[in-house]
Amino acid sequence: MIKVNSVNKSFDGFKALSNLNLNIKKGSIYGLVGTNGAGKTTLIKHITGVYKPDDGEIFIDGENVHENITIKERLGYIPDDLYFFSTYSLKESAKFYRSIYPNWNQERYVHMVNQFSLSEKRKLSKFSKGMQKQAAFILTMSSMPDYLILDEPIDGLDPIIRKLVWKYIVEDVAEREMTVLVSSHNLRELEGICDSIGILSKGKMMIERDLDELKSDIHKIQVAFKTTPEDPYAGLNVLHKESRGTVDLLIVRNRKDVVEKKIHYYHPVIFDMLPLSLEEIFIYELGGEDNEIESILF
Repeated sequence: MIKVNSVNKSFDGFKALSNLNLNIKKGSIYGLVGTNGAGKTTLIKHITGVYKPDDGEIFIDGENVHENITIKERLGYIPDDLYFFSTYSLKESAKFYRSIYPNWNQERYVHMVNQFSLSEKRKLSKFSKGMQKQAAFILTMSSMPDYLILDEPIDGLDPIIRKLVWKYIVEDVAEREMTVLVSSHNLRELEGICDSIGILSKGKMMIERDLDELKSDIHKIQVAFKTTPEDPYAGLNVLHKESRGTVDLLIVRNRKDVVEKKIHYYHPVIFDMLPLSLEEIFIYELGGEDNEIESILF
């Protein structure tokens, strides 16, 4: 598993990470989401051992990751800003990867190159951004990582290639219990792939939950009463409320049974209750009533 304990990091007086904790179970896919500048990439660079925290510790399989070659041999990392040796082709890059990753799988590499239809002889610097992402994915997955860290992995890829990328990831999680951390702004795609979610804001972990559990505790409801009680929502954790005529529209964070019991007590003439999407949860947790986007959700 990956465990981040009370990590702090500052750059020139700017607090990038603040007392941050994170836990990723073995064999799971963990989605890391947050606004631009929330600290996602900084956190990832700590987990991969690029940065050393000012305070706190980061463990993979119980070992401190910083300057740990044994752990890094089992870790695959695809950053948002890719880097390749300027004169190397895909074939030459594969030779380099093979020399540093002991679990390199040449058979998988050959199969993936054919499946993604990339040229082995062409210089990677001449590839398009999307092709470079595919090349990085082929090289990383062919190293057979036990831990896969992805920073915006599907940005710029067409739908067919995205589906193929996720297919490889899900298969390795199922067959080898590979552990995955993926940071992405594509919340709808994460919603269909992740087991757990961490929501980061201003260097702090706001929420870290299993996705199913997170979605079961926050709801979008619309309610109308024949005669409106004095305070029908007292005791509920209401994140947002607005009224349209006689109908109240609310976002509440409570268990479903708690909400139903409270509302049914007053015998509503209208009561609809729906779970929120990950995108809606993200907006309300980080924006709340001050976020102008909220008006489009109803």
